[in-house]
Amino acid sequence: MEHAFALTVEGVTTVLAVAGMGYFVAAMVAARAFVFARRAPLGVYTPGISILKSLKGLDPGMLDAFRSHCNQSYAGEFELLFGVSSMDEPAAGAVAMLQREFPERTIRLIECPLRLGTNGKVSTLAQMVQHARFDTLLINDSDITVGPRYLERVMGQFAANSMSKGREAEPVGLVTALYRGRAHGTWGSRLEALGIATDFMAGVLLARLIEGGLHYGLGSTLAVRREALQKIGGFEALVNHLADDYELGARITKVGYRVALSAEVVETSVPAYDWRGFADHQLRWLRTVRDARPGGYAGLIFTHGLAWALLNVMASGLSPLSLWLLAMSFFLRLALAMMVGAEVLGDHQVLPGLWILPARDLVAMGLWVAGFAGNTIVWRGERFHVKDGVLHKAT
Repeated sequence: MEHAFALTVEGVTTVLAVAGMGYFVAAMVAARAFVFARRAPLGVYTPGISILKSLKGLDPGMLDAFRSHCNQSYAGEFELLFGVSSMDEPAAGAVAMLQREFPERTIRLIECPLRLGTNGKVSTLAQMVQHARFDTLLINDSDITVGPRYLERVMGQFAANSMSKGREAEPVGLVTALYRGRAHGTWGSRLEALGIATDFMAGVLLARLIEGGLHYGLGSTLAVRREALQKIGGFEALVNHLADDYELGARITKVGYRVALSAEVVETSVPAYDWRGFADHQLRWLRTVRDARPGGYAGLIFTHGLAWALLNVMASGLSPLSLWLLAMSFFLRLALAMMVGAEVLGDHQVLPGLWILPARDLVAMGLWVAGFAGNTIVWRGERFHVKDGVLHKAT
């Protein structure tokens, strides 16, 4: 009986390791397709833009992130609107400093006292929209740092589809962008940044290739036409949803618009998580994905190819085949990490961090398994249940 069980484990892990290698190759093809696509010239489109940021607390490097939005080489007009639930919010001081530093920019701090739903960020955004001067809205997180041509490149996607056919002929209603993480010292922060660069973004690019485009947004950048936002019921329709970026993109595609992926890559600041904070954040993300895309979440079993190859070595007792599978898996995993992390995202932390990639992948597989065990998440110190995308306060 024990021998049969061992053979079964060996066989299953062999199949999954081979499937994982197939995933690595497919993700590299997707990354190469994106690199080719982003070389295409963009149209010139410089509408007025209202940049909306919902603030709560002080993030590492927040003021520098704000400055990067002020230092834009953009031919059109733009304004920065910062929303807080109360003028006593600590982040309000950072906005005041920004206003003094950039008097030539239109920078406004808006008090949004109403709590319209369980998602406080979206509740704030819903109240900010009425203060926005322009019909092109750009939302991103408070810790996002961007390059000087960020607005130009994101807006160019709105003008890039006039001569396209099929699905590409649908008007662009939302533009989103890939991102890399900047780690801050702790192992939890380093593992999360490495996972963003070598795992999560690879999955986004493969989904884009397989599904013929993106059908969701990424919170790093959500540039949306006001008319598209109004057709889905505005931000008010999302105030009880945790994955508001996902929901925004999914709903916009359902009403006849297309989600475009910008060539611009932005940077997010990854907090200095302790192990508990790291696990809570990962499980929040994983259980949100499982709730939104249950089939896709189950399919993540094939993304853990290196971990399956490591388990196969142990299950087979160091058989020659298992060692060959491990060597091939390791080679392909490194190649994918370098292609997506270093080439596509320009993340300079990836190459020095490759030595911890096997450990990171084993931890990631364990957390993926834990993601099946319930629907409770911890967000900003509060516990919620997530069901059908909706947040319910845990009792």
